[in-house]
Amino acid sequence: MSIKTYKQATWEAMKEEMLRDPSVYAMAEDIIGNGGSMGHYAGLGAAVGDQSRVLDAPISETAIVASAVGAALAGMRPVIDMRFSNCLPVCMDELTNQAAKSRYMFGGQGKVHMVVRCPDGILKMQGAHHTDCLEAWFAHMPGLQVVIPSSPAEGKGLLKTAIRNDNPVMFFEHKTLFKMEGEVPDEEYTIPIGKARIAREGKDVSIVVYGIMVSRALAAAEELAADGIDAEVIDLRTVSPWDKETVLASIKKTGRVVVAHEAVKQCGFGAELSATIAEEALSDLKGPIVRIGAPFVPIPMTPHLEDLCRTLPKDIAAAARKAVSA
Repeated sequence: MSIKTYKQATWEAMKEEMLRDPSVYAMAEDIIGNGGSMGHYAGLGAAVGDQSRVLDAPISETAIVASAVGAALAGMRPVIDMRFSNCLPVCMDELTNQAAKSRYMFGGQGKVHMVVRCPDGILKMQGAHHTDCLEAWFAHMPGLQVVIPSSPAEGKGLLKTAIRNDNPVMFFEHKTLFKMEGEVPDEEYTIPIGKARIAREGKDVSIVVYGIMVSRALAAAEELAADGIDAEVIDLRTVSPWDKETVLASIKKTGRVVVAHEAVKQCGFGAELSATIAEEALSDLKGPIVRIGAPFVPIPMTPHLEDLCRTLPKDIAAAARKAVSA
């Protein structure tokens, strides 16, 4: 094991996959000058010995996605970067009508093996145009897989799997992850898509989260432990497909559940989780499902208003106390 930042770990994943497979390439705006929005591609071309496989793109997300779909259909494995998830709406036709559906419409002959990296989430004073969490949009679309890593090790393993996958993958990465440090295996490894992990075992309440919310839920679990509440934290890893079996097994054990995300609560992925739990595990529940997320507003620029939109450890701990006391 080595201590690495998320940025370093995912850079390694890109390098290793590009060296393993010559059909893999990266494309983004300002990817050569500044190494992308987070500097997470800096020096990649030199590291793989071929600068032509790291492509600077014009400021047109539509062109980036459309060219990647075409390249994937022709046999390449593009990894493209949207800089911010809020840039995704301008290329929805290419993602939802072309990338998502081509394999189905052409009997499996037209595989769109591409990865769309989408930095998202609230970072200090970036305003409404750069902070949305849009994973629920894409989880609603058959044909797309939606991956949301929670740590440096998870980011590396999931990115490698996504690149090798024969389906288009939406890879949502909270912007605060890029500086996060953690242990990363030194050996070769991948993490399967569609299989959750138990980040912390517990017996009193299940906290179902993904992405940056995992570290916040673990912090909340430590706070709850001081009150004698033993929380189990489930890291979904992916929301399409998502690991229903692991979630339902945890609820069968604890009888109580909190679902939390930073995305807007209304119609967020937590609604799908809650509906499935209510449909398939109602008899296992000892109290109501507790669901939390951001209020139904664009994320403000003003810091004290922005803070009201975050889902923090204290909010998760309060939701767990509510679930346990019901």
